[in-house]
Amino acid sequence: MSTHAVDRLVLTPDDIDLKRSPLAGHLNAETYVLGAFNPGLTRLDNGNLLMMVRVAEALRKPIFDDHVHSIRWDAGRYVLDPWPLELVDTADPRVFKLRGGGWKIIALTSLSWLLPVELSPDGLEVIAMHYSKAVAPASSLQCYGIEDPRISKVEGRFLMTTCSVSPERHSTTLYSSKNGLDWVFEDIVLDHQNKDMLIFEGLIGGEYWAQTRPLGDLYFAYPPGSEWRAGPSINLASSKDTLYWKPYRKPGIRPHSGTVATARMGGGTPPILTPEGWLTLWHGVEPKELVGIYRTYWSILDKDDPGRVVRTEHTPLLEANPDLTRRIEDQVYIRDVVFTTGIADGGDHYIVASGEGDLACRITHIPKSVFAVKADAQALSEQGVG
Repeated sequence: MSTHAVDRLVLTPDDIDLKRSPLAGHLNAETYVLGAFNPGLTRLDNGNLLMMVRVAEALRKPIFDDHVHSIRWDAGRYVLDPWPLELVDTADPRVFKLRGGGWKIIALTSLSWLLPVELSPDGLEVIAMHYSKAVAPASSLQCYGIEDPRISKVEGRFLMTTCSVSPERHSTTLYSSKNGLDWVFEDIVLDHQNKDMLIFEGLIGGEYWAQTRPLGDLYFAYPPGSEWRAGPSINLASSKDTLYWKPYRKPGIRPHSGTVATARMGGGTPPILTPEGWLTLWHGVEPKELVGIYRTYWSILDKDDPGRVVRTEHTPLLEANPDLTRRIEDQVYIRDVVFTTGIADGGDHYIVASGEGDLACRITHIPKSVFAVKADAQALSEQGVG
């Protein structure tokens, strides 16, 4: 059960009108919304909030004629690709894995596009769904879709990072907007498998800063007895123009060896400046079965040197809440996943947006006092995380 006074789903797959989808009319097959989730969040100039929602649109019957099918954008249209069943592993509902070869190759069971959804100032009521302003694949580097938007507002300009998926590369792409609704594609900004890019909501030393999370299948071990665990971590980079990014030589937030709850981690919300430093919410993944358990944690970074963790908390801020999805239980396909992706100031609280179970959009109001120094709490290590 949630301990937060306001914690609810504000958008579910049933709220999406696929007649207005960018894929509508392209495929001779029925589709459905596998998930409407992982929303970027920002406050518009009119005071309303804007969620940029990842809509994962999937085939109702992906397997027919002894093949499993995936959706692909191809030169302005959407097509189906058939894969012989004997060549694939379909254990994960989100992807299927192609057998053989010397490395992991997957294809998706859905194609994702981004839908701007305008909310009331408190984030609890849908005001408008801007289908005409949806962000969809527009080049071959996005042929398998656009995923997991994160929105920052810096110097009056809205910036949105996304993951663009294709056989060419799994890259981070940048969009910009003057009003938070009309988005312009800028370029690829990070190359292969660098995910969860979060641009700080403010400059540091006159430059843009971002959290990044490069992925790989090889990591070098920390020495025996180290407080850190080798694996994916949250790195840092800076830029003069938002297009060209230099990695920071200091490490960012790393998995702690004392727990498996954050054995894998990645960025969640764009860091926002507080009197104490940059507040950042991030996800830790505990290994379990196929997907793992995703929880949300938080850290405060030094305002002048974000490579220094000022304070953090080892207790999860948010966990998956099955009570929230009980009314749409028939649509649940993974469990134990909350993936926090947006934050906005709500006065005495923060409005936090998350994807719940890769299925729906969750809004939680979290009092700012949660992040305050507790007088009776033991001081945490300046670098302790997880």
